[in-house]
Amino acid sequence: MCGMIGYIGKKPVVPILLKGLQSLEYRGYDSAGIAYMKDQNVQIMKEVGKVNNLKKHCQHLTATKMGLGHTRWATHGVANQVNAHPQRNSGVTIVHNGIIENYELWKQKLLEKGYQFQSDTDTEVACAVISEAIKQSSTILEGLEIAQTQLEGSYAFGIIVDQDPNHLYAMKQNSPLIVGVCPDGYLIASDIPAVLTNTNEYQILEDGDIAILSEQRVTIYNQGIEQTKNIQTFTEEIDQVTKDGYEHYMRKEIQEQPAIVASLVSEYLGDQQSHWSDLPDLTAYQKIDIVACGSAWHAGMIGKMLIERYAKIPVQCYIASEYRYQPHFLDSNSLVIVISQSGETADTLASLTLAKQQQAKTLAIVNVARSSIARAADQVILTKAGCEIAVATTKAFMAQITILSLLAFKTAKLQGLLSEKEIRQIEEDYKTLPLLLEACIYQGVDQAVVKHLATKEHAFYLGRQIDYALALEGALKLKEISYIHCEAYAAGELKHGTISLIEQETPVICIVTDPAIASKTISNLKEVKARGSYNFLIVTDQLNFESDVYQDKLILPSLNPLLQPMITTIPLQLLAYQVAKERFCDIDQPRNLAKSVTVE
Repeated sequence: MCGMIGYIGKKPVVPILLKGLQSLEYRGYDSAGIAYMKDQNVQIMKEVGKVNNLKKHCQHLTATKMGLGHTRWATHGVANQVNAHPQRNSGVTIVHNGIIENYELWKQKLLEKGYQFQSDTDTEVACAVISEAIKQSSTILEGLEIAQTQLEGSYAFGIIVDQDPNHLYAMKQNSPLIVGVCPDGYLIASDIPAVLTNTNEYQILEDGDIAILSEQRVTIYNQGIEQTKNIQTFTEEIDQVTKDGYEHYMRKEIQEQPAIVASLVSEYLGDQQSHWSDLPDLTAYQKIDIVACGSAWHAGMIGKMLIERYAKIPVQCYIASEYRYQPHFLDSNSLVIVISQSGETADTLASLTLAKQQQAKTLAIVNVARSSIARAADQVILTKAGCEIAVATTKAFMAQITILSLLAFKTAKLQGLLSEKEIRQIEEDYKTLPLLLEACIYQGVDQAVVKHLATKEHAFYLGRQIDYALALEGALKLKEISYIHCEAYAAGELKHGTISLIEQETPVICIVTDPAIASKTISNLKEVKARGSYNFLIVTDQLNFESDVYQDKLILPSLNPLLQPMITTIPLQLLAYQVAKERFCDIDQPRNLAKSVTVE
């Protein structure tokens, strides 16, 4: 998703905007720009590419006290200087995250009224819609309220209106936006890292809110009524949003995973188990749906299999963008678990709203405490992974599967499905898990495999059951950051057509951790080897064997199936990272991707 920041206050605004935009670079973008007031006039500077391109042209500007900044991923219109934000039309200047769905209708109406447009963006149309609404109103606030009823879709707007050079305006609908509270003024931003060099205090805007900011105060309205907002405090360490000496954020975040797992295990399985009751009781439900997108969906697939295996409750796992448009069979005995790193994923949030409308209970597994999903769900489990900067998730995914594993374990205990001996052993395994994760990170992956894979443009991942879900995640990591086309298949499906794509030296990464079906997967691996594939086997020490069926292998410790997915995840992350590094890719900010997907 795009990034945005605005400031009004006593300090020079341009350095604040540039610093804020640099802190939002992790979200992904293809152009950047700022708008600022100079002699009561709005000046705009925009550049294609990185913020540093913009910085070269405007870092010398120091006088102005109000402005807006934006990093854009192209949606409406290609990535060029004209389409970059800020956009301006008829005395209104805007930076915008989101999509205006009815912009074409409004553009035609406004063209008929004599408006002209320079860009291909929906945002410039929104400028004109707001300008026209203000013309019809007695106050700017009234005009913004009218525009709210006219614009459909999602938006977080930062707005400068020419006729009021002493105020900065903001509007929110279905896209996150906060107000930073500073001793010397106020900020607006799409995410907390953008404000942290100035303040750790902020207010969260809700859908329908309109904020009016001056140097001295911020006033927030919703449907014409002034709102009182609590001030939130960001309490995490600032080094969580820095590389802290690592070459990439992704590498740092991989390294942080043992500590995150240790913290979760300590919280829920400490000596006194004082917070064990904080995990929801799943035994009350006859049906569970897990809904998520991307890596969170892969985590949900793992959760489904663990809950069904250990808790004996039927679970279905759905992609949120599909779930929200299909029939559902929910009632008060149903639980819908939604999983999202950011807590702002648009399709997942819409699925949560749908579930609540059908009287189902809802549980959110999220990383951001005051996110939209966290505030809307009946119950929340925070993954507490800290700020994740790299676009390709690692530590948030690890925290999600750890939470789901603990949920399955608790439910099995409550239902008496485990013996006391099994319970004690599993609890001990959880407590040793962080050390095993550290050992796997230290072990890394063989550079021969990395170098072979880095030269290829196609690869396949194979696995069965949970190993298939992990294969999906491994393939996603590789394609996200190395740009190698790769697919994950349930190993038994390979011969139903896909094996025709196997050629000499085609890389195949095969995951084998389940003794019950290991021989079946190995049989599939032999099939591709017979057709010339280059096989990399990820296998547990319990299932380790010597054979000519693979060119290389990595041996993992065997654990209880509740814990095995966490260990198996590590080499998949490291393989993707090392291959992307070998190919000189932009690991933290891969092309065309956004950290938080807040539009459909």
